Amino acid sequence: MDGYLALVVATLIIGLGAQAYVNSQLKKYNHVAIGNGLTGAECARQMLSYYGISNVQIFRGGPGQDYFDPRSNSVTLSPEAYDGRTITATATACHEVGHACQYAANYTPMIIRGAIVPAVNLASNAWIFLLMIGIFMNMMGLVTLAIVMYAVVVAFQLVTLPVEFNASRRAMVYMGQIGLPTQEQKGAWNVLRACAFTYVAAALTSILQLLWLLGQRQD
Repeated sequence: MDGYLALVVATLIIGLGAQAYVNSQLKKYNHVAIGNGLTGAECARQMLSYYGISNVQIFRGGPGQDYFDPRSNSVTLSPEAYDGRTITATATACHEVGHACQYAANYTPMIIRGAIVPAVNLASNAWIFLLMIGIFMNMMGLVTLAIVMYAVVVAFQLVTLPVEFNASRRAMVYMGQIGLPTQEQKGAWNVLRACAFTYVAAALTSILQLLWLLGQRQD
């Protein structure tokens, strides 16, 4: 019980710390105007054009909806990113277009991540129930299966890291190539680095959870 309590405290600290850091950077640079005066949507379209990608649509989503959808080959931006003329909006838009560039280039980690999505969807919903049933009914086979399924979720989070890092790198390369001022590039990097930290934090907490589960299995 003490070990599990320590795990809960550690994951809470990591998660809350990551979220606080992200929020501070997003808020800071959401009030800093971008020098070229473009909205995030305009930046996204220009980046797609710069790399010769013409079949990706840009949609205006709801609050917090910033993502690339490979199923429809489209980028969705939150209202702040879509309409904003700030460093945060530019960094967010270019990052999501970075995913579109990965898709167009058949970036291997993205292909791997996409391939395991069905298994992850199943595992992420089922593992905890199998674990509880296995513990209550003293069926170690179910416990082992639950741990294996959770390991699939962890693997997905780990393969997500290079996908996110590479999308941010592509965004930064583009912003450098179009001559975005150094200070604005620095701000954009601060935003992207903060966002990437949330993925690192999620992966770290999942690894800690998996290690704890493996320890319980051995006991």
